[in-house]
Amino acid sequence: MPSLEYLSFFLNELTAEFPHFITNCWNLTFLDLSLNKFTGQIPELVYTNLGKLEALNLYNNLFQGPLSSNISKLSNLKNISLQNNLLSGQIPESIGSISGLQIVELFSNSFQGNIPSSIGQLKHLEKLDLRMNALNSTIPPELGLCTNLTYLALADNQLSGELPLSLSNLSKIADMGLSENSLSGEISPTLISNWTELIALQVQNNLFSGNIPPEIGKLTMLQYLFLYNNSFSGSIPPEIGNLKELLSLDLSGNQLSGPLPPTLWNLTNVQTLNLFSNNINGKIPPEVGNLTMLQILDFNTNQLHGELPQTISNIASLTSINLFGNNLSGSIPSDFGKYMPSLAYASFSNNSFSGELPPELCRGLSLQQFTVNSNSFTGSLPTCLRNCSELTRVRLEENRFTGNITDAFGVLPNLVFVALSDNQFIGEISSDWGECKNLTNLQMDGNRISGEIPAELGKLPRLRVLSLGSNDLTGRIPAELGNLSMLFMLNLSNNHLTGEVPQSLTSLKGLESLDFSDNKLTGNISKELGSYEKLSSLDLSRNNLAGEIPFELGNLNSLRYLLDLSSNSLSGAIPQNFGKLSRLETLNVSHNHLSGRIPDSLSSMVSLSSFDFSYNELTGPLPSGRVFKNASARSFAGNSGLCGEGGGLSQCPTTDSSKSKDNKKFLIGVIVPVCGLLVIATIFAVLLCFRKTKLLDEEAKIANNGESSKSVIWERESKFTFGDIVQATDDFNEMYCIGRGGFGSVYKAVLSTGQVVAVKKLNMSDSRDIPATNRQSFENEIKMLTEVRHRNIIKLYGFCSRRGRLYLVYEHVERGSLGKVLYGIEGEAELGWGRRVNTVRGVAHAIAYLHRDCSPPIVHRDISLNNILLETDFEPRLADFGTARLLSTDSSNWTAVAGSYGYMAPGKTTILCS
Repeated sequence: MPSLEYLSFFLNELTAEFPHFITNCWNLTFLDLSLNKFTGQIPELVYTNLGKLEALNLYNNLFQGPLSSNISKLSNLKNISLQNNLLSGQIPESIGSISGLQIVELFSNSFQGNIPSSIGQLKHLEKLDLRMNALNSTIPPELGLCTNLTYLALADNQLSGELPLSLSNLSKIADMGLSENSLSGEISPTLISNWTELIALQVQNNLFSGNIPPEIGKLTMLQYLFLYNNSFSGSIPPEIGNLKELLSLDLSGNQLSGPLPPTLWNLTNVQTLNLFSNNINGKIPPEVGNLTMLQILDFNTNQLHGELPQTISNIASLTSINLFGNNLSGSIPSDFGKYMPSLAYASFSNNSFSGELPPELCRGLSLQQFTVNSNSFTGSLPTCLRNCSELTRVRLEENRFTGNITDAFGVLPNLVFVALSDNQFIGEISSDWGECKNLTNLQMDGNRISGEIPAELGKLPRLRVLSLGSNDLTGRIPAELGNLSMLFMLNLSNNHLTGEVPQSLTSLKGLESLDFSDNKLTGNISKELGSYEKLSSLDLSRNNLAGEIPFELGNLNSLRYLLDLSSNSLSGAIPQNFGKLSRLETLNVSHNHLSGRIPDSLSSMVSLSSFDFSYNELTGPLPSGRVFKNASARSFAGNSGLCGEGGGLSQCPTTDSSKSKDNKKFLIGVIVPVCGLLVIATIFAVLLCFRKTKLLDEEAKIANNGESSKSVIWERESKFTFGDIVQATDDFNEMYCIGRGGFGSVYKAVLSTGQVVAVKKLNMSDSRDIPATNRQSFENEIKMLTEVRHRNIIKLYGFCSRRGRLYLVYEHVERGSLGKVLYGIEGEAELGWGRRVNTVRGVAHAIAYLHRDCSPPIVHRDISLNNILLETDFEPRLADFGTARLLSTDSSNWTAVAGSYGYMAPGKTTILCS
């Protein structure tokens, strides 16, 4: 078929290698094999035999291997489209000799290395698309010679360096996509000034810094401006108000400060306005109502204050409004939502709002997520919530809401998460909740809810968290709760519940936290509780439980945070196998009728940092071990028969009073000389170490007190100080260093109590480089992270800033990282497929918890084999969540902090070549 000029197999299901007969079609000018499943390499004969080709379309196939340098022999090519294949290697320099090329599309392959500088020879080039490869060079200045270029897409590579000034010659450029790289430096005003035909500028997710140049106002045709997730600083230039054609503006995730410029409200065509995660202050003015086309408004995590203007209710097109994490006050306008038929997302959390909620909030019946937690709202809930059938997430906790909760919500089939905690609701728990089949979280603790727990709650197959503590609930615990097979947290504490704990609850094998404390429960503790394989916290304190402590509780190998059986009527001995609870941090069996000795096995509980055996009938000597010798007398009070070292107890009487005089003489003859030598050696050691000890004590004192009132944040339940860590690591001596990574060094500290913690010293030249405006945001987020609780997430105890260094204190995991175990000598044998599946499942649960159950959501940003740690039983623990965004490349550039808020507006998923 040598005379064939046009050949297309477009959009078929062809699966063979490149058809050989085509290489004999010497007169072909157009070849299209795109949208098939062709495999193998592109034959060399394509380049050598088809010299008349003007268009080569092979996109969306499975071609692999390098792009041959013989491509230059296709000298008549105008269009080459090879995107969405498996091509690799470098883009050949010879491509620059195809002088007539107008379109080059190589995106979504695996090309690496440099962008060929020879591309600058392509004077007719209009479109260059190299997105989604692994190119790792700088942008060649020669690109500025392609003066006919209208579309440049280099996003999602590994490009670095600054933007070459020669790109200012691209005066016809309409779409500039440079996102998802490591480009840095400032954006020169010279570049901006000449791109007057630009429609889309997308440089998000890079390392750009400096001010946004005022010359941005000259780009009057601009419709999409994406600068988010960089390190831009200064104020938003007022010239941005000149961009009258702008549809989407996203400046989020930078270090912008100052008030909102008045000219911002001139952007009457804008549909998406994202300014979240900056340091913007001032008020939201009434002129916000001018943005009548606005669909997405996101100002979360700034420093805005004042009241929400009434005019915001005029934006009928609004689908999403997100203002959480500011200092806004006053009430939400009473007609908010009334004229918003498409409103789907509204978040006002973590502000200082007050007053009642708007009565017609859900008039459009489109509302899916509504969060107002951590404010000072009052009054009853609007009745419109009963019919808001699209609702998936409602967070009203930590306010002052009142009213009867019984009928506040109807049957909402899509509801997933409900948090009503810490308000003043009354009434009863409706049985209608049992019809919300998608519900995973139901939290009503901290109210005045009365009545019984409805058995219908046992019909929620996906429920994972049920928290009804601190109410006025009465009656028995429904046996039907044993049907909640996915439950991992059950809190019914501080109520008036009676009767025995239902035996059916022992079927909840996934339970991680169980709290029935402060009730009137009776009966014995079931030995079946020992079958909870994942339980990390168990609190049955302050009830009327009787009988002996089941021996089986010693089998709770996952028990980590708390075992509290105090203030009951338990009798008998403390089980000897409690020593197997090697991870347990807090043990309380006080105020019971326990007898016998405290088991010696407890001295092996190296993680135990707090315990209380007081007010029982215990006798005999204390177990040996540092944890008991350093204990407080309060831990053993009310046990007249206890004796031994530590705890303020009297010495136990000796039982060896009949030793012979010969033995005494022998001991005296040996011990006295040895002791003499030891005294002399000790004096020398004390003299040599005195200065170092004095310095360490001073350091520990400073560390305990903090550099200032804002330099230390500590988890409320921690029983140690940063000073203890300084002493345990000999002021971070290298001998205690157990690893180094991109963000700093990790030290292992074995505290005086026997507890082991890991301390990450971050790579930062000086913690005082943090601007004061960002320090508060950083410390607020650290406080939030110390409250994260999940069995698959490493616990963060706190942080300290000391002598210009930042330290993060985590719990220690003995087995190490998944990478170490997976690729170690015995990795394949130890980490079988069953354990690997369990690892994937555990990490997925941890990520789901961070994304869905934390408020605000937390994004990890740096999941790798080294950030997944394994316990001795191979249970995975996710570490370093958020550390990847903790520091910029320069310590003077403070970016979004650990655990940055993970909200992403829908507008980010659409535009052009980003």
